[in-house]
Amino acid sequence: MSTQVRRVDMRSLHTWSRAAAGVVAGARTVRRRVVDALLPPVCMACRRPVADSHALCVSCWSQLRLIDRPYCERLGTPFAYDLGPGALSAEAIANPPPYDRARAVAAYTGVARNLVHGLKYRDRQELARLLAGMMARAGRDLLCDGVVLVPVPLYYWRLWRRRFNQSALLAEGIAAAAGADVAVEAGALRRIRATRQQVGLSQSERSRNVQGAFRVADEHRVRIAGRRVVLIDDVLTTGATANACTRALTRAGAASVDVLVFARVVGGEVSD
Repeated sequence: MSTQVRRVDMRSLHTWSRAAAGVVAGARTVRRRVVDALLPPVCMACRRPVADSHALCVSCWSQLRLIDRPYCERLGTPFAYDLGPGALSAEAIANPPPYDRARAVAAYTGVARNLVHGLKYRDRQELARLLAGMMARAGRDLLCDGVVLVPVPLYYWRLWRRRFNQSALLAEGIAAAAGADVAVEAGALRRIRATRQQVGLSQSERSRNVQGAFRVADEHRVRIAGRRVVLIDDVLTTGATANACTRALTRAGAASVDVLVFARVVGGEVSD
């Protein structure tokens, strides 16, 4: 008899849970419709009207130079044609980076560049949700259970002036969209000295500029040691910053380091 009672109770609990979930989902739908009625959604890039919030219009989406396979498995740079599974680019073979793999959503040009600049320089923090969702899809092979997301840090005075770290916003959004058991360690990596803006610097100048500029905070080492780390940033240009951050994470005991960005410079694209 008691077993039958427990089964009935479990069925009742399951029914109640489903009903509660339905009420919550319905409330979210109503709230979204009210917000859309008061503030009709617009394209996150060009501000034209669109059907859904936090989205791009068809025109802006079509202008993104998305980076899909085939690409170099190490650098994530696109190939003109498929070279087979596990293929590496000549650059990856001749000058392999300290990180294991890099992935990006799109080439750093046009709409992708404008989206990054909107988030980074024009305080459009609402863009982080869109960019992070796209990054979670582009980096799905990196975002397995147990991974730690570490954003590239800003120096304290630049963080004070900008008021937020765009890489940290992206990391939080990626963790929410990943659908995997990933953690965000926003304070794990620190920029321990001020560096010049990388814009306009050559590859060698960029490397010297960030050499020794990053360190894992002592109180975070236990959360990095032995873990698989995914370094999060908005743009990958020459790779100087990603390389310097990777070396700092490796010194702190990270088992592996991958890099996930929204956009990356491909070929001779502008690298600001």
